[in-house]
Amino acid sequence: MKPKHAPLAPIALACLLAAAGGAQAQQQQPSYKIAYIDPLSGPFANVGELMLTHTQYAIEEINAKGGVLGGTKLQLLQFDSKLSAQESQSALQAAIDQGAQAIVTGGSGSSVVSALVQSVARWNQRNPGKELIVLNHSSIDPEMTGKNCSFWHFQTEANTAMKMKALANYIKKTPDVKKVYLLNQDYAHGKQWASHGRQLVGLARPDVQFVGETLHPIGRVKDFSPYIANIKQSGADSVITGNWGQDMTLLLKAAGDAGYNLRYFNHSAGSVPGTVLAVSQAKLGQLTWVAEWHPGQADTPRADALAKAYKAKTGKDFLAPRIDFTPRLLAAAINKAGSTDTVKVARALEDMSYDSVVGPIRMRAEDHQLLLPQVVNTIAPVDGKSVKVGWEGTNYGFRTDAVYTGNELAQGSECKMVRP
Repeated sequence: MKPKHAPLAPIALACLLAAAGGAQAQQQQPSYKIAYIDPLSGPFANVGELMLTHTQYAIEEINAKGGVLGGTKLQLLQFDSKLSAQESQSALQAAIDQGAQAIVTGGSGSSVVSALVQSVARWNQRNPGKELIVLNHSSIDPEMTGKNCSFWHFQTEANTAMKMKALANYIKKTPDVKKVYLLNQDYAHGKQWASHGRQLVGLARPDVQFVGETLHPIGRVKDFSPYIANIKQSGADSVITGNWGQDMTLLLKAAGDAGYNLRYFNHSAGSVPGTVLAVSQAKLGQLTWVAEWHPGQADTPRADALAKAYKAKTGKDFLAPRIDFTPRLLAAAINKAGSTDTVKVARALEDMSYDSVVGPIRMRAEDHQLLLPQVVNTIAPVDGKSVKVGWEGTNYGFRTDAVYTGNELAQGSECKMVRP
Protein backbone atom coordinates (compact mmCIF):
# COMPACT_ATOMS: atom_id res chain seq x y z
CA MET A 1 0.00 0.00 0.00
CA LYS A 2 1.38 3.37 -0.98
CA PRO A 3 1.65 6.16 1.61
CA LYS A 4 -1.10 8.75 1.38
CA HIS A 5 1.37 11.59 0.82
CA ALA A 6 3.43 9.89 -1.86
CA PRO A 7 2.07 12.14 -4.65
CA LEU A 8 3.49 15.18 -2.83
CA ALA A 9 7.05 13.84 -2.97
CA PRO A 10 7.79 15.09 -6.53
CA ILE A 11 6.40 18.52 -5.60
CA ALA A 12 8.53 18.65 -2.47
CA LEU A 13 11.54 17.60 -4.48
CA ALA A 14 10.80 20.28 -7.06
CA CYS A 15 10.53 22.90 -4.30
CA LEU A 16 13.83 21.80 -2.81
CA LEU A 17 15.51 21.94 -6.19
CA ALA A 18 14.06 25.37 -6.86
CA ALA A 19 15.23 26.62 -3.48
CA ALA A 20 18.69 25.17 -4.04
CA GLY A 21 18.79 26.64 -7.52
CA GLY A 22 17.75 30.05 -6.15
CA ALA A 23 20.44 29.92 -3.47
CA GLN A 24 23.02 28.94 -6.07
CA ALA A 25 21.93 31.76 -8.37
CA GLN A 26 22.20 34.17 -5.45
CA GLN A 27 25.71 32.92 -4.69
CA GLN A 28 26.69 33.24 -8.33
CA GLN A 29 25.45 36.82 -8.71
CA PRO A 30 28.25 38.48 -10.69
CA SER A 31 30.47 40.96 -8.90
CA TYR A 32 32.18 43.99 -10.42
CA LYS A 33 35.89 43.22 -10.37
CA ILE A 34 38.52 45.89 -9.74
CA ALA A 35 42.21 45.04 -10.18
CA TYR A 36 44.71 46.76 -7.90
CA ILE A 37 48.12 46.90 -9.65
CA ASP A 38 50.93 48.54 -7.63
CA PRO A 39 54.22 47.64 -5.90
CA LEU A 40 53.70 45.08 -3.13
CA SER A 41 57.37 44.05 -2.97
CA GLY A 42 60.74 45.77 -3.31
CA PRO A 43 61.86 49.22 -2.08
CA PHE A 44 58.41 50.82 -2.40
CA ALA A 45 56.34 47.95 -0.95
CA ASN A 46 55.30 50.12 2.03
CA VAL A 47 53.82 52.64 -0.42
CA GLY A 48 51.89 49.94 -2.27
CA GLU A 49 50.58 48.42 0.96
CA LEU A 50 49.38 51.83 2.19
CA MET A 51 47.51 52.43 -1.07
CA LEU A 52 46.06 48.90 -1.04
CA THR A 53 44.69 49.28 2.49
CA HIS A 54 43.04 52.61 1.62
CA THR A 55 41.46 51.02 -1.46
CA GLN A 56 40.29 47.93 0.44
CA TYR A 57 38.69 50.02 3.19
CA ALA A 58 36.62 52.06 0.74
CA ILE A 59 35.47 48.98 -1.18
CA GLU A 60 34.47 47.19 2.01
CA GLU A 61 32.41 50.24 3.05
CA ILE A 62 30.72 50.41 -0.36
CA ASN A 63 29.85 46.70 -0.16
CA ALA A 64 28.58 47.04 3.42
CA LYS A 65 26.08 49.61 2.15
CA GLY A 66 24.80 47.29 -0.60
CA GLY A 67 27.43 47.66 -3.30
CA VAL A 68 26.32 49.21 -6.58
CA LEU A 69 23.17 48.95 -8.70
CA GLY A 70 21.13 47.71 -5.76
CA GLY A 71 23.20 44.70 -4.81
CA THR A 72 26.22 44.10 -7.06
CA LYS A 73 29.31 43.83 -4.87
CA LEU A 74 32.74 45.16 -5.75
CA GLN A 75 35.53 42.57 -5.72
CA LEU A 76 39.17 43.64 -5.38
CA LEU A 77 41.88 41.62 -7.14
CA GLN A 78 45.48 42.26 -6.05
CA PHE A 79 48.56 42.29 -8.27
CA ASP A 80 52.19 43.26 -7.62
CA SER A 81 53.56 45.62 -10.29
CA LYS A 82 57.09 45.24 -8.86
CA LEU A 83 57.61 48.82 -10.05
CA SER A 84 58.03 47.42 -13.57
CA ALA A 85 56.18 48.18 -16.80
CA GLN A 86 56.72 44.57 -17.94
CA GLU A 87 55.39 43.09 -14.68
CA SER A 88 52.42 45.46 -14.87
CA GLN A 89 51.61 44.18 -18.35
CA SER A 90 51.58 40.62 -17.00
CA ALA A 91 49.39 41.74 -14.10
CA LEU A 92 47.03 43.46 -16.52
CA GLN A 93 46.62 40.28 -18.60
CA ALA A 94 45.96 38.28 -15.45
CA ALA A 95 43.37 40.86 -14.38
CA ILE A 96 41.68 40.64 -17.79
CA ASP A 97 41.68 36.84 -17.59
CA GLN A 98 39.97 37.08 -14.19
CA GLY A 99 37.27 39.42 -15.52
CA ALA A 100 38.38 42.81 -14.19
CA GLN A 101 36.60 45.85 -15.60
CA ALA A 102 38.55 48.57 -13.79
CA ILE A 103 42.18 49.06 -12.79
CA VAL A 104 43.17 51.05 -9.70
CA THR A 105 46.82 52.11 -9.76
CA GLY A 106 49.17 55.05 -9.21
CA GLY A 107 51.98 53.99 -6.91
CA SER A 108 54.27 52.49 -9.54
CA GLY A 109 55.52 55.74 -11.05
CA SER A 110 54.26 57.62 -14.07
CA SER A 111 56.31 55.64 -16.60
CA VAL A 112 54.77 52.34 -15.46
CA VAL A 113 51.24 53.74 -15.17
CA SER A 114 51.50 55.36 -18.62
CA ALA A 115 52.51 52.02 -20.13
CA LEU A 116 49.57 50.39 -18.36
CA VAL A 117 47.13 52.96 -19.76
CA GLN A 118 48.49 52.47 -23.29
CA SER A 119 48.07 48.70 -22.97
CA VAL A 120 44.48 49.12 -21.76
CA ALA A 121 43.73 51.41 -24.72
CA ARG A 122 45.08 48.82 -27.17
CA TRP A 123 43.11 46.01 -25.50
CA ASN A 124 39.91 48.07 -25.58
CA GLN A 125 40.33 48.85 -29.26
CA ARG A 126 40.74 45.16 -30.09
CA ASN A 127 38.03 43.90 -27.73
CA PRO A 128 34.85 45.99 -27.94
CA GLY A 129 32.39 45.02 -25.22
CA LYS A 130 35.23 43.89 -22.90
CA GLU A 131 36.76 47.31 -22.15
CA LEU A 132 38.51 48.39 -18.94
CA ILE A 133 39.08 51.80 -17.38
CA VAL A 134 42.09 52.94 -15.36
CA LEU A 135 41.70 55.03 -12.21
CA ASN A 136 45.04 56.60 -11.31
CA HIS A 137 45.27 58.08 -7.81
CA SER A 138 48.96 59.01 -7.53
CA SER A 139 50.97 59.12 -10.79
CA ILE A 140 50.89 62.78 -11.66
CA ASP A 141 52.83 63.39 -14.88
CA PRO A 142 50.73 66.14 -16.59
CA GLU A 143 51.16 64.44 -19.98
CA MET A 144 48.85 61.67 -18.78
CA THR A 145 46.00 64.18 -18.88
CA GLY A 146 47.75 66.26 -21.54
CA LYS A 147 49.06 65.21 -24.92
CA ASN A 148 48.99 61.52 -23.92
CA CYS A 149 45.47 61.61 -22.49
CA SER A 150 43.14 58.65 -22.97
CA PHE A 151 39.37 58.27 -22.73
CA TRP A 152 40.03 55.18 -20.60
CA HIS A 153 42.21 56.97 -18.00
CA PHE A 154 40.95 59.06 -15.06
CA GLN A 155 43.33 60.88 -12.72
CA THR A 156 42.09 61.41 -9.17
CA GLU A 157 45.13 63.35 -7.92
CA ALA A 158 46.31 66.85 -8.77
CA ASN A 159 48.99 66.67 -11.44
CA THR A 160 52.58 67.88 -11.21
CA ALA A 161 51.88 71.30 -12.70
CA MET A 162 49.00 71.91 -10.26
CA LYS A 163 51.10 70.88 -7.25
CA MET A 164 54.09 72.93 -8.34
CA LYS A 165 51.86 75.96 -8.89
CA ALA A 166 50.70 75.66 -5.28
CA LEU A 167 54.31 75.44 -4.08
CA ALA A 168 55.41 78.34 -6.32
CA ASN A 169 52.65 80.50 -4.84
CA TYR A 170 53.98 79.66 -1.38
CA ILE A 171 57.64 80.23 -2.32
CA LYS A 172 56.64 83.64 -3.71
CA LYS A 173 55.88 84.64 -0.10
CA THR A 174 58.96 82.93 1.37
CA PRO A 175 61.94 85.29 0.91
CA ASP A 176 64.49 83.04 2.63
CA VAL A 177 64.33 80.69 -0.39
CA LYS A 178 67.14 82.11 -2.54
CA LYS A 179 69.27 79.34 -4.02
CA VAL A 180 67.57 76.18 -5.28
CA TYR A 181 69.00 72.82 -6.32
CA LEU A 182 66.96 70.37 -8.42
CA LEU A 183 67.47 66.74 -7.30
CA ASN A 184 65.11 64.20 -8.81
CA GLN A 185 64.59 60.55 -9.71
CA ASP A 186 65.60 59.67 -13.26
CA TYR A 187 62.21 58.82 -14.77
CA ALA A 188 59.37 60.68 -16.47
CA HIS A 189 57.85 62.30 -13.40
CA GLY A 190 61.19 63.18 -11.81
CA LYS A 191 62.10 65.10 -14.95
CA GLN A 192 58.67 66.75 -15.02
CA TRP A 193 58.98 67.86 -11.38
CA ALA A 194 62.35 69.45 -12.11
CA SER A 195 61.09 71.14 -15.29
CA HIS A 196 57.96 72.57 -13.67
CA GLY A 197 59.98 73.64 -10.65
CA ARG A 198 62.39 75.63 -12.73
CA GLN A 199 59.58 77.14 -14.80
CA LEU A 200 56.89 77.95 -12.22
CA VAL A 201 59.15 78.89 -9.30
CA GLY A 202 61.20 80.97 -11.74
CA LEU A 203 58.06 82.85 -12.78
CA ALA A 204 56.92 83.38 -9.20
CA ARG A 205 60.38 84.41 -7.98
CA PRO A 206 62.61 85.70 -10.79
CA ASP A 207 65.27 86.49 -8.17
CA VAL A 208 65.70 82.81 -7.20
CA GLN A 209 68.95 81.23 -8.43
CA PHE A 210 68.93 77.64 -9.67
CA VAL A 211 72.38 76.46 -8.65
CA GLY A 212 72.43 72.84 -9.84
CA GLU A 213 70.46 69.92 -11.20
CA THR A 214 70.92 66.14 -10.87
CA LEU A 215 68.90 63.03 -11.76
CA HIS A 216 69.55 59.76 -9.91
CA PRO A 217 68.33 56.14 -10.43
CA ILE A 218 64.92 55.51 -8.86
CA GLY A 219 64.88 53.16 -5.87
CA ARG A 220 68.53 52.11 -6.24
CA VAL A 221 70.56 54.70 -4.31
CA LYS A 222 71.46 53.42 -0.83
CA ASP A 223 73.51 56.43 0.30
CA PHE A 224 72.69 59.98 -0.72
CA SER A 225 75.79 61.46 0.94
CA PRO A 226 77.56 62.20 -2.38
CA TYR A 227 74.46 64.00 -3.66
CA ILE A 228 74.22 66.02 -0.43
CA ALA A 229 77.91 66.97 -0.78
CA ASN A 230 77.24 68.32 -4.29
CA ILE A 231 74.19 70.27 -3.11
CA LYS A 232 76.18 71.76 -0.23
CA GLN A 233 78.99 72.75 -2.57
CA SER A 234 76.46 74.62 -4.75
CA GLY A 235 75.46 76.82 -1.82
CA ALA A 236 71.78 75.85 -2.08
CA ASP A 237 69.41 76.64 0.77
CA SER A 238 66.53 74.68 -0.80
CA VAL A 239 65.97 71.55 -2.88
CA ILE A 240 63.12 70.91 -5.28
CA THR A 241 62.83 67.13 -5.24
CA GLY A 242 60.19 64.74 -6.49
CA ASN A 243 61.69 61.88 -4.44
CA TRP A 244 59.27 59.61 -2.61
CA GLY A 245 59.42 56.52 -0.42
CA GLN A 246 62.88 55.21 0.35
CA ASP A 247 64.51 57.80 -1.93
CA MET A 248 63.07 60.61 0.22
CA THR A 249 63.83 59.13 3.63
CA LEU A 250 67.43 58.27 2.71
CA LEU A 251 67.94 61.79 1.32
CA LEU A 252 66.72 63.28 4.61
CA LYS A 253 69.01 60.97 6.57
CA ALA A 254 72.07 61.90 4.53
CA ALA A 255 71.41 65.63 4.98
CA GLY A 256 70.86 65.15 8.72
CA ASP A 257 74.09 63.17 9.06
CA ALA A 258 75.92 65.99 7.26
CA GLY A 259 74.36 68.65 9.53
CA TYR A 260 72.86 70.37 6.50
CA ASN A 261 69.68 72.36 7.26
CA LEU A 262 67.91 72.35 3.90
CA ARG A 263 64.40 73.23 2.80
CA TYR A 264 62.72 70.60 0.60
CA PHE A 265 59.78 71.18 -1.75
CA ASN A 266 57.99 68.00 -2.72
CA HIS A 267 54.68 66.78 -4.16
CA SER A 268 53.53 64.10 -1.71
CA ALA A 269 56.35 62.91 0.56
CA GLY A 270 54.55 63.46 3.84
CA SER A 271 51.82 61.01 2.86
CA VAL A 272 54.29 58.12 2.65
CA PRO A 273 55.09 56.07 5.77
CA GLY A 274 58.47 56.82 7.33
CA THR A 275 58.87 60.39 6.07
CA VAL A 276 57.85 62.18 9.28
CA LEU A 277 60.00 59.77 11.29
CA ALA A 278 62.97 60.53 9.01
CA VAL A 279 62.53 64.30 9.49
CA SER A 280 62.31 63.86 13.27
CA GLN A 281 65.45 61.74 13.32
CA ALA A 282 67.40 64.15 11.10
CA LYS A 283 66.37 67.03 13.43
CA LEU A 284 67.30 69.34 10.56
CA GLY A 285 65.50 70.45 7.45
CA GLN A 286 62.00 71.62 6.54
CA LEU A 287 60.01 69.41 4.20
CA THR A 288 57.13 71.23 2.51
CA TRP A 289 54.72 69.17 0.39
CA VAL A 290 51.26 69.29 -1.15
CA ALA A 291 48.20 67.10 -0.57
CA GLU A 292 44.41 67.25 -0.59
CA TRP A 293 44.51 66.95 3.23
CA HIS A 294 46.95 66.30 6.04
CA PRO A 295 46.49 64.81 9.53
CA GLY A 296 45.76 67.47 12.10
CA GLN A 297 44.44 69.93 9.53
CA ALA A 298 41.94 72.37 11.05
CA ASP A 299 38.24 72.45 10.11
CA THR A 300 38.09 69.09 8.31
CA PRO A 301 35.56 67.13 10.41
CA ARG A 302 34.56 64.66 7.68
CA ALA A 303 38.15 63.71 6.85
CA ASP A 304 38.93 63.47 10.57
CA ALA A 305 35.96 61.13 11.14
CA LEU A 306 37.02 58.93 8.21
CA ALA A 307 40.60 58.83 9.52
CA LYS A 308 39.36 57.78 12.97
CA ALA A 309 37.11 55.02 11.56
CA TYR A 310 39.88 53.79 9.28
CA LYS A 311 42.37 53.58 12.16
CA ALA A 312 39.83 51.74 14.31
CA LYS A 313 39.22 49.11 11.62
CA THR A 314 42.70 48.68 10.11
CA GLY A 315 44.98 49.68 12.98
CA LYS A 316 46.85 51.89 10.52
CA ASP A 317 47.10 55.64 9.99
CA PHE A 318 44.92 57.24 7.34
CA LEU A 319 46.84 59.51 4.99
CA ALA A 320 45.26 59.84 1.56
CA PRO A 321 41.56 60.73 1.11
CA ARG A 322 41.98 60.68 -2.68
CA ILE A 323 42.82 56.96 -2.65
CA ASP A 324 39.78 56.29 -0.50
CA PHE A 325 37.42 58.24 -2.73
CA THR A 326 38.79 56.77 -5.98
CA PRO A 327 36.65 53.58 -5.73
CA ARG A 328 33.80 55.69 -4.31
CA LEU A 329 33.87 57.83 -7.47
CA LEU A 330 33.79 54.66 -9.54
CA ALA A 331 30.80 53.32 -7.58
CA ALA A 332 28.98 56.64 -8.00
CA ALA A 333 29.63 56.53 -11.75
CA ILE A 334 28.30 52.96 -12.03
CA ASN A 335 25.11 53.98 -10.22
CA LYS A 336 24.82 57.12 -12.33
CA ALA A 337 25.22 55.07 -15.52
CA GLY A 338 22.79 52.44 -14.26
CA SER A 339 25.15 49.89 -15.73
CA THR A 340 28.57 48.26 -15.35
CA ASP A 341 29.22 48.70 -19.08
CA THR A 342 32.66 50.31 -19.20
CA VAL A 343 31.90 52.89 -21.88
CA LYS A 344 28.77 54.01 -20.02
CA VAL A 345 30.65 54.17 -16.71
CA ALA A 346 33.46 56.23 -18.28
CA ARG A 347 30.95 58.69 -19.73
CA ALA A 348 29.24 58.94 -16.34
CA LEU A 349 32.61 59.78 -14.73
CA GLU A 350 33.21 62.62 -17.18
CA ASP A 351 32.35 65.98 -15.62
CA MET A 352 31.12 64.22 -12.47
CA SER A 353 30.88 66.35 -9.33
CA TYR A 354 31.27 64.59 -6.00
CA ASP A 355 30.97 65.76 -2.40
CA SER A 356 34.12 64.23 -0.90
CA VAL A 357 35.46 64.33 2.66
CA VAL A 358 37.79 67.17 1.58
CA GLY A 359 34.97 69.15 -0.06
CA PRO A 360 33.50 69.36 -3.56
CA ILE A 361 35.59 67.82 -6.33
CA ARG A 362 34.98 67.58 -10.08
CA MET A 363 36.30 65.35 -12.85
CA ARG A 364 37.14 67.65 -15.75
CA ALA A 365 35.56 66.15 -18.88
CA GLU A 366 38.03 67.46 -21.44
CA ASP A 367 41.07 65.63 -20.01
CA HIS A 368 39.82 63.46 -17.09
CA GLN A 369 41.82 65.49 -14.55
CA LEU A 370 40.17 65.66 -11.14
CA LEU A 371 40.01 69.17 -9.68
CA LEU A 372 40.47 68.86 -5.92
CA PRO A 373 41.82 71.13 -3.16
CA GLN A 374 45.53 71.22 -2.39
CA VAL A 375 47.08 72.04 0.98
CA VAL A 376 50.67 73.26 1.16
CA ASN A 377 52.04 72.04 4.47
CA THR A 378 55.36 71.56 6.26
CA ILE A 379 56.51 68.77 8.58
CA ALA A 380 57.35 70.59 11.81
CA PRO A 381 57.61 70.04 15.60
CA VAL A 382 54.39 70.02 17.63
CA ASP A 383 53.93 73.46 19.21
CA GLY A 384 50.32 73.26 20.37
CA LYS A 385 49.32 76.04 17.99
CA SER A 386 50.07 75.51 14.30
CA VAL A 387 50.99 71.84 14.83
CA LYS A 388 48.82 70.07 17.40
CA VAL A 389 49.19 66.40 16.50
CA GLY A 390 52.38 64.32 16.42
CA TRP A 391 52.74 61.64 13.78
CA GLU A 392 54.46 58.25 13.46
CA GLY A 393 55.17 58.21 17.20
CA THR A 394 57.17 61.45 17.01
CA ASN A 395 56.66 65.00 18.23
CA TYR A 396 56.54 66.14 14.59
CA GLY A 397 53.35 66.75 12.64
CA PHE A 398 52.04 68.92 9.80
CA ARG A 399 51.70 72.71 9.68
CA THR A 400 49.21 74.16 7.19
CA ASP A 401 50.89 76.89 5.13
CA ALA A 402 48.32 77.58 2.38
CA VAL A 403 45.15 76.08 0.91
CA TYR A 404 44.09 76.30 -2.76
CA THR A 405 41.00 75.06 -4.57
CA GLY A 406 41.27 72.82 -7.61
CA ASN A 407 39.94 75.62 -9.79
CA GLU A 408 42.68 77.99 -8.56
CA LEU A 409 45.37 75.52 -9.64
CA ALA A 410 43.71 74.26 -12.84
CA GLN A 411 45.71 74.87 -16.00
CA GLY A 412 45.15 74.40 -19.69
CA SER A 413 45.59 70.99 -21.27
CA GLU A 414 46.95 69.73 -24.58
CA CYS A 415 44.56 66.78 -24.42
CA LYS A 416 42.70 65.91 -27.60
CA MET A 417 40.37 63.24 -26.30
CA VAL A 418 39.35 60.49 -28.73
CA ARG A 419 36.06 59.03 -27.55
CA PRO A 420 34.54 55.71 -28.67
